[in-house]
Amino acid sequence: MLLIESLYTGVRAATETLELDFGYRTKSRLRAKLRSGEEVGLFLPRGTILRGGQKLHAQDGRIVEVVAAPESLLEVRCADAFELARAAYHLGNRHVAVELGEGWLRIQADHVLEGMLVGLGAEVSSISAPFEPEAGAYAHGHQHPGDGSGARIHMMSAK
Repeated sequence: MLLIESLYTGVRAATETLELDFGYRTKSRLRAKLRSGEEVGLFLPRGTILRGGQKLHAQDGRIVEVVAAPESLLEVRCADAFELARAAYHLGNRHVAVELGEGWLRIQADHVLEGMLVGLGAEVSSISAPFEPEAGAYAHGHQHPGDGSGARIHMMSAK
């Protein structure tokens, strides 16, 4: 089994890919398979959350790229920014992982939350897509300043 114990921030290209949904990308200890079918064991620092596009350094020197697998999500859209902010507030109040986009929110599929959002007047669609939720202002884990391993808090900019 290929062992991986660290993130890779260098410039070498990946020679392998590891496709995982968000739930698996939050686990620091994991047994999985590369796209090639080879078994891999992840032993990453506790609190590590892998993101699509990140690279990992295997013990044998290979570089493995993480791919965010498509999963069942709910995409939330609202009539205006106020209603979308209200939906985001209610999801955050329930500590739900949320991905933010231009005019939409995405959460993992959940029929109870879907009912709540529809009750708030949101338009909710079921989709299959990679899930990259916000890390949150209080995200933590093993990290060092400037090494690229810290929480990724998305920068919002006007377009």
